[in-house]
Amino acid sequence: MIKTNYRYKIIGLLILLLASPVLEAQTLEDYLQEAAKNNPELQASYAGFEAALQKAPQVASLPDPTLTVSAFGRMIETRLGAQEARFSLMQMFPWFGTLKAQKDAAVARADARFLEYINQRSALFVEVKTRYAELYVLDKTIALKEQNLEILDSYRELALSGFRSGNAPMVNVVKVDLERDAAKTEVNLLKSRRKPLEAQFNLLLNRDKEMEVVIEDTLVLKSNLIDYTQTEDAFANHPSIVALDNEKSALTSQITAIEKDGLPKIGLGVDYSIISKRTDANPEMNGQDAIMPMLTVTLPIFRNKYKAAKKEAEWMQVQVEAQQQAKKNNLQSSYEMTLYELHQADKLMDLYENQLERIDQATKLYVSGFANNRANFEEILTMNQQKILIQTQQLEALKNGFIAQAQLEYLLSNKED
Repeated sequence: MIKTNYRYKIIGLLILLLASPVLEAQTLEDYLQEAAKNNPELQASYAGFEAALQKAPQVASLPDPTLTVSAFGRMIETRLGAQEARFSLMQMFPWFGTLKAQKDAAVARADARFLEYINQRSALFVEVKTRYAELYVLDKTIALKEQNLEILDSYRELALSGFRSGNAPMVNVVKVDLERDAAKTEVNLLKSRRKPLEAQFNLLLNRDKEMEVVIEDTLVLKSNLIDYTQTEDAFANHPSIVALDNEKSALTSQITAIEKDGLPKIGLGVDYSIISKRTDANPEMNGQDAIMPMLTVTLPIFRNKYKAAKKEAEWMQVQVEAQQQAKKNNLQSSYEMTLYELHQADKLMDLYENQLERIDQATKLYVSGFANNRANFEEILTMNQQKILIQTQQLEALKNGFIAQAQLEYLLSNKED
């Protein structure tokens, strides 16, 4: 009986563990997909696209037919009998091609909204990568500072050993203690900075700001980014540019619709009258109901409103063309600076790598010289400070390069991405 209960407890524990949520390490790509799915601004942009799609069926439909019912309080006498009631049904038809032009304009605008969504998603990815890089550098800097504390502990032992042997003053130990206190404070400040950075990152993904953000151990800079060919239409396929192309197409279709709206509209209908039979006479077709086909034509003789609407659309085309050129200029300007920043980061990282190798060599020589009374302890601490500074600059260069890479990928994106 005891064994059976124990077995049930084990099974229950396994079920509980399997049912419990497991915090899995997420990659940067996982975070990007989560942001694309949950970011509220991006959701709003996509909802705007879906709403724009519903415009086309509205503008491509015929106007509702009109049904008129007339009942006479006092019946009107006709030769065939008294007219009791009258029904009129009328359907208006716009000029040929009007509905198609209106639909084309609505579809083009919906396409523009979708491309705006694509562009906003790409911009969101840049922001997510930027926050991710900041967290990565913060974690690496904290680890670097904590490692430095261990190095300073070993230097303290070296300074203390020199003092005990009578070869160095006690002030060396005090100097190391000052460095250690400053390093501990820096570590605490850096750790407290992670919480607001995590909150910013989580809010981009529209999740609880207190959630832990797991960062991978490496931040990869691609080495095969090819310089974009500089042509007149270098950014012609960028979503923000193509969206404005669609806006211009929509305005062209809108002008066509305005022109056709200024042409006559035709109405087709039927009029049906109920006639009662005469009792005082019996003429031919006595009491027969009357059916009368009807044709209506609108006369658009007041032209000012059509001229003004067309002129408005033409000026809007001019506005969109200017916006498009300004956008191309901004993309080109951002590209030039981003490319410079990427190359700068690459060169700085090579420089810092070489400097760190030389500093390590110099530090070994200083430590060896201090042990043999041929070097000043101050020089060891100076070298250590220099090393920490270059290591943090190296991390900063990596972050800047990663962000520039993300920005370059956004600038070189096209409408199919």
